[in-house]
Amino acid sequence: MDLVSGKGGQGRIALEGLSVRLVDIDKAVYINSGEAFYRRFAGAAAARRLQGKWLKGSASGEALGALTSLTDLRTFMRQALNAHGPLRRAREATVAGKMAIGVTDGARGGTLYVAATGTPYPLAIVEHGRTHGELSFNKWNQPVSLEPPADAINIKQLQSR
Repeated sequence: MDLVSGKGGQGRIALEGLSVRLVDIDKAVYINSGEAFYRRFAGAAAARRLQGKWLKGSASGEALGALTSLTDLRTFMRQALNAHGPLRRAREATVAGKMAIGVTDGARGGTLYVAATGTPYPLAIVEHGRTHGELSFNKWNQPVSLEPPADAINIKQLQSR
C-alpha cells in the first residue's frame, strides 16, 4: 500500500489466495479484482459481470468503507498495535537492508521491527506461526500520486437493481 497522510492510499492486498487492488481518495473507495474474489463476496453471477472492473463505494459506507482502515496509516497502526499481549524485546535484525529493533508480542507471536538508526520508522510487522505473513513499510516520505480509477461502477447502482 502507498499511503498519503490525510488523503488516502492505493495498493494491492492479498489474503488467502485472493488479491484485490484498492484506491481510497476523495471520500471514495475503489476496488478491482478477479472472478474468484467477486465470487466469494458477491456470488457467481456478479463475479462474471464484475471481474476486472473497478467498483466505487463511499469511504464511510458499509459495503467498502471498512477497507479505509487499510489506507489510513494512523488508524491501521492503532488497530495493529493496540491488540497485543505482553511485549518483549526481540533480537536486532536487518530489515530491508536497515538495522532494526524488534518488539515481540508474547501472546500472539508477531514482531514489530523499528529502524534502529535515523528516524525510528516502523519497517515491518512479521507474524510467526500458523498465520505467518509480513507487512513491510518501505517508502517513508516518498511522493505518491493518488488518482481515482476511470469508469468505476458505483456500488449503489448495483444495490438498487
